[in-house]
Amino acid sequence: MKIAPLACLLALIFFQCQPTPKHAVLKKTNNGYTYESVTNDPTNTRIYTLDNGLKVYLSKDQTAPRIHIFTAIKAGGKNDPADNTGLAHYLEHIMFKGNDVFGTKDYESEKVLLDSIERLFNQYGKTNEDLKRKELYRQIDAVSNEAAKFAIPNEYDKMISLIGGKMLNAYTTEDRTVYTVDIPANELERFLQIEGIRFKKIVNRLFHTELEAVYEEKNISLDNDYWKAFQTMNKHLFPNHPYGKQTVIGTIEHLKNPSITEILNYFDSYYRPNNAAICMSGDLDYDKTIALIEAYFGEWEPNENLPLWTKVDEPPLVTPFETEIYGPQEERVSIGFRFDGNHTEEFKKIVLIDMLLNNSSAGLIDLNLMQQQKVLRAGSYVNGLNDYSIHTLFGTPKSNQSLDEVKNLILNQIDSIKQGAFEPWLLKAVVTDLKKKVMEQEDSNYANYFRANEMVLAFTNDTPWIERVSYFDDLSAITKDELVSFANEHYKENYVVVKKKNGEDPNAKKIEKPIITKVPLNREVKSDFHNKITQLSVEKIQPKFLDFTNDLTHYSIGNLPVIYKRNVNNDLFELSYVYEFANNADPKFGLALTDFLEFVGTDELSPEEIKQEFYKLGSSYSVRNSIENDRLFITLRGLNEHFKTSLKLFESLLNNASGTKESLKSLVDRIKKQREDNLKNKGYILWNGLLPYSNFGKNNPSNLEVSNSKLDKIEVDELVEIIQEITSYPHRISYYGNLTIEDLSASISEYHQVSEMKNLPEISHFEEKNYDNPVIYWSHYDMVQTELILIAKSFPYDHNKEAIIRLFNEYFGGGMNSIVFQEIREAQGLAYSVFSNFRQPNKKEFSNYLTSYIGIQSDKQEEAISSMFDLINKLPESKQAFEIAKMAILNKIESERISKSSVIYAYFRATDKGLNHDIRKDIYEAVKKFSFSDLLEFHKDYIKNIQQNIVLIGNREKIDFENLSKYGKVIELSHEELFAY
Repeated sequence: MKIAPLACLLALIFFQCQPTPKHAVLKKTNNGYTYESVTNDPTNTRIYTLDNGLKVYLSKDQTAPRIHIFTAIKAGGKNDPADNTGLAHYLEHIMFKGNDVFGTKDYESEKVLLDSIERLFNQYGKTNEDLKRKELYRQIDAVSNEAAKFAIPNEYDKMISLIGGKMLNAYTTEDRTVYTVDIPANELERFLQIEGIRFKKIVNRLFHTELEAVYEEKNISLDNDYWKAFQTMNKHLFPNHPYGKQTVIGTIEHLKNPSITEILNYFDSYYRPNNAAICMSGDLDYDKTIALIEAYFGEWEPNENLPLWTKVDEPPLVTPFETEIYGPQEERVSIGFRFDGNHTEEFKKIVLIDMLLNNSSAGLIDLNLMQQQKVLRAGSYVNGLNDYSIHTLFGTPKSNQSLDEVKNLILNQIDSIKQGAFEPWLLKAVVTDLKKKVMEQEDSNYANYFRANEMVLAFTNDTPWIERVSYFDDLSAITKDELVSFANEHYKENYVVVKKKNGEDPNAKKIEKPIITKVPLNREVKSDFHNKITQLSVEKIQPKFLDFTNDLTHYSIGNLPVIYKRNVNNDLFELSYVYEFANNADPKFGLALTDFLEFVGTDELSPEEIKQEFYKLGSSYSVRNSIENDRLFITLRGLNEHFKTSLKLFESLLNNASGTKESLKSLVDRIKKQREDNLKNKGYILWNGLLPYSNFGKNNPSNLEVSNSKLDKIEVDELVEIIQEITSYPHRISYYGNLTIEDLSASISEYHQVSEMKNLPEISHFEEKNYDNPVIYWSHYDMVQTELILIAKSFPYDHNKEAIIRLFNEYFGGGMNSIVFQEIREAQGLAYSVFSNFRQPNKKEFSNYLTSYIGIQSDKQEEAISSMFDLINKLPESKQAFEIAKMAILNKIESERISKSSVIYAYFRATDKGLNHDIRKDIYEAVKKFSFSDLLEFHKDYIKNIQQNIVLIGNREKIDFENLSKYGKVIELSHEELFAY
């Protein structure tokens, strides 16, 4: 066909005049590997697909010589068989047990026993008669103990520790199962060798002790009212879909009757390269990395008959549905709207509506409910699942406020969106805020974690990478009219309400403890593969330590000392006024600055207008106390382009603060209600009540608060005066941003004018209690589990012992390879969560404490406490574990880089301990020289037979008090005795 010359010319002009797309998918081939990328992608991510279908996402970031790695499987809890739920999650645990290559010293002999265990569990699951089930479990336990003689527990974790891996973990959701670790960049090949073997095969090694850990995890969830509300919401939003019909962790009945055969089938079906992705971000070479991945994963066989997931359709919700659940924690109402999955265009509108409602500053919930103190707490979030999404709005009532009132106040904010009752600028500010949050992630020490996690979400959600890159452009294109129209169409009477009330849960259950014989640990044994990995030579990374003289600039602006660090990465700034006192001078400082300041305006702007102005600028302020309540940080954060305007507004707020009696009264009522709710939170009672009481008594840093009786007598003028005069107290300035020193000094001099400094207030000091006569402090709580902490006070801080303490912690209680984890969880199945460490104080004037935590089923109390005391007093000796602990510390320090704003906080931590240098250098040099005898000597001198208190929270009907009395005087502490309310 011929085209007329004029038509050709017009066509040419048309295409040349079209705007070049900001983002486009490119395909390139380099060094024999083809990959996709997206133009104008700030992460420079490359996406490869190997011949076996394995997806590989790679992004380069040379901030530190480390790489964060996720390995994602596109299958989760929803893929579990309906009659065998919990498989995906349990398989996640089994993946850490090794296979036929590592984790065993004689697989052929072990396999015979493992096959027998599989058959016994299949019989066990089909048997209903109690006596026969007990006999079968006795056999399972006996055969498992024989099989364990061939096992090398935690060999995978040992190898990961050996190469300096950290953040080793995994998680399972409804849609995905993901494994994660952060490794030194020079250890990539050794890691891929290990991982390439791990994902090709699993075995049911140490199955029954790990099953006990899953039981404990289930019991933890049964003690969590938030989890119960979440599951109840899903149940009624998804009556037909696995999202609601089953849970990721599995039902109690299914956990009691696990099928090893079904778990192995699940692995064979879904753990295949054409259903998996490796996602990496860090200091990597693209060409070398993809070649290594192919070398160690290229032979992984795909599943040509990969099960295809078919979405289960749910009928539309046409009327509200309300239900109630009960538990000991604070009352709360949740409202859930169901939408399509996270890959749809409507999902972006839900995200924007969520931010318009609740962005912690200027959302409708923030201003209309929180700022006006109409509820105790309220907020919203979006749970973006693959098949469906949930927009959840929640609220906690004030005193004498019903859950219905809270519900209606929240729904009114949705109505405001539907009526378009929000300013047009707010939509633009929301997108800016979302962008800023990404910048903050990229500027953090976990930048590569966040970046690699984005890759995981793209893969498991079936989202093309170009959509992740163009996400903010797409959000910016959505108009107010579109959002209002969408809200009116989708937010109707189509929601589920879950009211979580106080009271005994009529459906409370627990998984009973089976009999488990302690299994051998074979600590000194290595597989041939482990030996091979150990012997491979790796080029060392040279460590880099901070030099506080050169890495920070110290100078003064008038009489104000300044700590300055230049931000060369982006447009973010962080400015702090740092005071060497806080609630330890007067709890009213905290009341005024961390609480009342949120509800203060100026003579020109109301509190709501203040919040809006900061949000328009992309800025925010916060006030926080240190853990010891002896240092105050007043911090302004934002975008450098608005630094001067933000600073001017912030100073105006401090200098011209103005509050009302009504706002103070509402605040006092809410504080009292929050305190009531705190006493319904077992974690708060344990960690903020019992633990500090054991160390200091009732007069402790956690208790530095204005009492309820004094709250009623506080006047507005007292708090306003504190706010207005705070900049007149001696303080330092710390700054991280991209202003020059000259520009920063000019801005501070113009807006932060301090003439005459006030004297420092008188400061309270805390006296540590002696531990000469052991005491067991306990408090009652209606719960399935029992949680306890063993605490021992040791010598005062000594920087010369930092190295040996770090080595002891790595060896004894540092992770899955540690002595404590192996003995308590791996060998005996006594606890899901257990750790122990020699805690060093943040300040040089305090002592070190040995702190050991165990969360257990109540009927395991005696065994768990006895086991922990035995471990502490009779340190198990393993030279192999010692060498791994040493290498782990050295590899981590060599590849660790403290940068950006973290340098400033590292400086604070050092000076608090009386140091003027980076203590990591001392640790590094000392650890290299330590022998095993040094560790044993430290244990003998400072830990063995040390006097220990115990703090414990649990149900008084389930606590064995006779057992507790063996360890000291048992004292029950009431809430009044624990807290200074």
